[in-house]
Amino acid sequence: MLLWINGPFGGGKTQTAFEIRRRLPGSVVCDPEHVGFGLRRTLPPELRGDFQDLASWRQGVVEVLDLALTKHDGVVIAPMTVTDSGYFAETVGRLGELGHDVRHFTLLAERETVLRRLRERGLGHLIGYVRYPGHARGKRPGPRRDTWAEGQLDHCLERLAGPEFAEHLWTDRTTVPKTADRIAVLAGLTLRPNDEGALRTRIRQAGVGIRHIRAD
Repeated sequence: MLLWINGPFGGGKTQTAFEIRRRLPGSVVCDPEHVGFGLRRTLPPELRGDFQDLASWRQGVVEVLDLALTKHDGVVIAPMTVTDSGYFAETVGRLGELGHDVRHFTLLAERETVLRRLRERGLGHLIGYVRYPGHARGKRPGPRRDTWAEGQLDHCLERLAGPEFAEHLWTDRTTVPKTADRIAVLAGLTLRPNDEGALRTRIRQAGVGIRHIRAD
C-alpha cells in the first residue's frame, strides 16, 4: 500500500509521514522530493526551476515508488505536495494504474494557521514546542520568513481543495499523532499506541525537522 500525503508547504506532511512510520512496523518513508532535488543539482543554477515541471521527475517518482511497492514488504509513505492535476495523474494516478493500492490524503488548514506554521519553521522554533511543525522545505535558521512557501500558499490551498485531491483532512485543531491515527483508520491500518511523552515528542519532531532542512 502507498500512503501519499499531500498538502501545502507547512501543512505537516513530513512530520505525519514519520509519525506513521514510527508506529507502523515495516513501513518506510520514500520522499519524492529527493528525486527532484537530485535532478535540480545536475542543472546549472540558472536552469533550476520547479523540478515537478521535469518529465524525468514524474517518471522517476513512478519508477522508484513502483519498485519500492513491488519489492518492499510493508507500507510505503510518500509526503509530497502536488497541486497540478496533470502531474498528479502522472504520478499518483499512474501508480494506481500499475495496480498498486494507493491511498491519497491532503492535509489542509486555514490560511492563517499555515502562515503561523511557516513562520515557526526556523531552527530556533524547532527546539521549542511546535504542535504541528509541518514540512521542512526551505527552512532557514532564525526567525526569517519562508517567503517562497508563503508565496505558494494561496495557490496550494485553492488547488488542493478540489475534489481530485481528496481525501481532505483538516489539521487546524489537531496534532500530528492524531492526524496519523485518522489516516490509519481511513486506510484500514493499525498503528501502535502513541505512548510517547510530550518532551520526547518535541525532541523527536525537532530531529525530523532538522534532518529535512533544504539548502537548495
